[in-house]
Amino acid sequence: MASIPVIQSSSDFREAFFDRGGENASRCYQCATCSSVCELAPANAPFPRRQILWAQWGLEDRLMGDAGAWLCHQCNDCSVRCPREVNPGDIMASIRAMMVEKMAFPRFLGSMVGNVRKTWPLLVITPIVFWVVLLGLTTGLGPVHPHHDLQPSATLGQFFYDQYVPHSLIYIVNFAAVGWVALALFMQGKKFWTALGTQQKRQGKLIGALAGVFAAIALHSKFSACERGVPKRRWGHFLVMWGFVGAAVASGFAVVFLYADTPPFSWFFALPFFKDIGYPVPISHWNKWLANISAVALVLGGFLLWFNRRKTTDKLVGATTAFDRFFLWVVLAVIGTGVFTEVFRFIPGVNPMVGFAIYIIHLGVVLCLFLTLPYSKFAHILYRTLAMAHERLTVETD
Repeated sequence: MASIPVIQSSSDFREAFFDRGGENASRCYQCATCSSVCELAPANAPFPRRQILWAQWGLEDRLMGDAGAWLCHQCNDCSVRCPREVNPGDIMASIRAMMVEKMAFPRFLGSMVGNVRKTWPLLVITPIVFWVVLLGLTTGLGPVHPHHDLQPSATLGQFFYDQYVPHSLIYIVNFAAVGWVALALFMQGKKFWTALGTQQKRQGKLIGALAGVFAAIALHSKFSACERGVPKRRWGHFLVMWGFVGAAVASGFAVVFLYADTPPFSWFFALPFFKDIGYPVPISHWNKWLANISAVALVLGGFLLWFNRRKTTDKLVGATTAFDRFFLWVVLAVIGTGVFTEVFRFIPGVNPMVGFAIYIIHLGVVLCLFLTLPYSKFAHILYRTLAMAHERLTVETD
């Protein structure tokens, strides 16, 4: 006779899960209405019924190695139809938040962001104070000599921010932050991918599966597969994602223009789009158009996300936890301070120190967004991508 596997449960996990917004799971009596109405749940591993059961029992290992929580796009149709008002869509969101916290590298940073209801002042204010101290020690929080010969104008702005914040400082800080984030995401992704493979057999290569996943992410096609709830959030997510992508591309090209005389950046200037362009880039240039269109997308997308989250009585929207609010407000702060950073440059008569102050806050909240990325809701980029790739490679077994 085959031995019965011992299932290890964790009361600590269960208590932490309930504290993070999963307390409704205790009311579930496993009627499976949620799984039967879900339009995204695969036939061989339907959710969210079993995830709620595992959470009730405190089966942390089962949940950590499960892709189902990430294949859910929280259309909340299950929450509307649940006869016990368990709100399975919200439970799945809580499970995802706990998975981000438990998979974190290092673990204490995951706990800090997971407990953001208490730690948010430390997470937000520290990066801003860091920039104030760094600039105080290096520039005295005053203007320094610019590295370009152009004079301010109507198309270039009334002043230049590199007079106050040298580009070298931005490179040092942001490259270090990006390096740390890349390491954390790699360690967490490796751990998650290994855990997924322990519960379901895969066939094929990750690289091949990612091609189809990236296409689905680019179009947000999974969002449109749900007939209810998700379409309300689809365009907000879509605009914010592509707004950040556009802003990142525009920032990258700005570096190319800044170092136009230095290989490999100088190689770009053999192309028609890059001829006769120096730094700073005029407002009429195509890269500025890309940056400003991206800013508009970010503002519209951020507003849609915020407006939708305000409908607290709509079950299709779902509950908003401190974990959700922190991420949304940091994103909105990045968008708002970024827009004002540029706008103040083009308003005649504005004291440059006002724009400088906004710029420091912007640099601080951007650094906050970077450093919390592996542990905040932004980590969905990693876990959902890997879960979708895992789903494509999963082989059905008896």
